[in-house]
Amino acid sequence: MPRYTVHVRGEWLAVPCQDAQLTVGWLGREAVRRYIKNKPDNGGFASVDNVSFLVRRCKGLGLLDHEDPLEVALEDNEFVEVVIEGDAMSSDFIPSQPEGVYLYSKYREPEKYIALDGDSLTTEDLVNLGKGHYKIKLTPTAEKKVQNSREVIESIVKEKTVVYGITTGFGKFARTVIPVSKLEELQVNLVRSHSSGVGKPLNPERCRMLLALRINVLAKGYSGISLETLKQVIEVFNASCLPYVPEKGTVGASGDLAPLSHLALGLIGEGKMWSPKSGWADAKYVLAAHGLKPIVLKPKEGLALINGTQMITSLGCEAVERASAIARQADIVASLTLEVLKGTTKAFDTDIHAVRPHRGQVEVAFRFRSLLDSDHHPSEIAESHRFCDRVQDAYTLRCCPQIHGVVNDTIAFVKNIITTEINSATDNPMVFASRGETVSGGNFHGEYPAKALDYLAIGVHELAAISERRIERLCNPSLSELPAFLVAEGGLNSGFMIAHCTAAALVSENKALCHPSSVDSLSTSAATEDHVSMGGWAARKALRVIEHVEQVLAIELLAACQGIEFLRPLKTTTPLETVYDLVRSVVRFGR
Repeated sequence: MPRYTVHVRGEWLAVPCQDAQLTVGWLGREAVRRYIKNKPDNGGFASVDNVSFLVRRCKGLGLLDHEDPLEVALEDNEFVEVVIEGDAMSSDFIPSQPEGVYLYSKYREPEKYIALDGDSLTTEDLVNLGKGHYKIKLTPTAEKKVQNSREVIESIVKEKTVVYGITTGFGKFARTVIPVSKLEELQVNLVRSHSSGVGKPLNPERCRMLLALRINVLAKGYSGISLETLKQVIEVFNASCLPYVPEKGTVGASGDLAPLSHLALGLIGEGKMWSPKSGWADAKYVLAAHGLKPIVLKPKEGLALINGTQMITSLGCEAVERASAIARQADIVASLTLEVLKGTTKAFDTDIHAVRPHRGQVEVAFRFRSLLDSDHHPSEIAESHRFCDRVQDAYTLRCCPQIHGVVNDTIAFVKNIITTEINSATDNPMVFASRGETVSGGNFHGEYPAKALDYLAIGVHELAAISERRIERLCNPSLSELPAFLVAEGGLNSGFMIAHCTAAALVSENKALCHPSSVDSLSTSAATEDHVSMGGWAARKALRVIEHVEQVLAIELLAACQGIEFLRPLKTTTPLETVYDLVRSVVRFGR
């Protein structure tokens, strides 16, 4: 018998269908009827006959015709949404899809795999896992290590040894011994009680990254999870079933307890879960739709799923990768601005940077030389002012290797810490199979990634700070020798006047966001956890800073392309003309 899972005003209803010839309209009415029946006030409706609604697929949000037979319009166990007329504008309307659903409707199940061993994951790998480019499998070595560590846990349970988190309570309750008959209940209660986060849920990419990173840590074989359970977690990841994980609630020690607990909550079939097929629904329905069963936690497994720095570090991976990309783009954008402002290339001379050989500085100077006027890539614009009386340029042009350079070095430093962290065991207690024992420690503390990501935000922000000043030089006719605000008919048109204001606003906002969160600490868990990293906020604000940097540099790129129009018919170098053509393929010249 076909069955459909239907979303009506925040409620999920399982609607069986005895006759596949019934229509989409029948399914909508039956779902509304069941919704009304379950509500004490009938949901505010006199009867189902008085309800007007639309029916759409949760996957892709395609509208369905009421007259189409179900066997033609839908697959068995498909997720659909009934939208009551007028609800879309209601303050209590809860859409079943995350923001940007148009991106996820194009999701295709990946065919390639990444083999995880807990030791060799890269930041690039994790970002690609987040984008849904790969599925996950374990290496044979990882499987063996997981099995060996689980044997230690089984021995502890069998011998009724008192070990933190396995046969005792947690935090302040570490001295409370739990009866063997309640050890599984202990793990479920842990996950439920610690699922206390707030805020928007992580988007699918970030939730995939979080889940993939936790799998990588478990694959190291120091957590005590069973191979059976870990393989179930991998199956959930490969099906792209993603639990509802609020972005706020972690203090970064003992690890990211709240977000990882929400992650585990979905795995055990509780709370909400999202997949490209279902949208948001009760986790048990989403798992069932993909042929999966909720995980039944064994002793220590709840703790194994929630104890670690993976929220901080997975967001940190995204931050590092986006920072690396925008740092390279900043050199290209600044080179184009220098051309438009008729700057000199002398400040990028090899000998200048050889006598102050910071790696980032040397690298940025090389990029500028590769992009700007040279024998290999001559520039007509550079040739037009070769014999002018200007001796040197403003710092925002002349000092790009020194300023952009230290940003590159900062990113490299942070990437090294994040790469170490994503391949580290961050549980407590640690299970050492080679010693046949568990040892309590503090690897869950998020100070390393927290400090690194605070540093990243401070470093990358400088790309926006200097970019905003270059935008000012482009827009100011007394500095650029170009029309005011880069528009021919000033007054009639305001040109880049307010675009520059936007850049200034973003830079100012970044100044507040760059205040380090890791300098703060609040004692939690009745002073058991008396120093915390606040790394969750460090990661989230680093991403916000980087987003602002991306936006400011985009404004500079548009302004530079606008400015070059006033230097035509002269051409810049071939690489920079290619950049100009790319911009003009999506943004036309503003007159």
